[in-house]
Amino acid sequence: MILPLNLLIGNIDNRYQLSAAAMRRAHQLALTGDEDVETNKGKVVSTSIQQILTKKVKYEITR
Repeated sequence: MILPLNLLIGNIDNRYQLSAAAMRRAHQLALTGDEDVETNKGKVVSTSIQQILTKKVKYEITR
């Protein structure tokens, strides 16, 4: 799987939020599964990052 690097560079301003959102989404994908995970041969972390960067999944960090 190839991550969209142009989108990754655009989100570099807050790496903590991106990392936290990716971890949370990867956990969700591991529990529930998704057609994208099956397409990407079970790689939940890469799939979660891709879904966040392509805005398939939106996230909000609350304090």
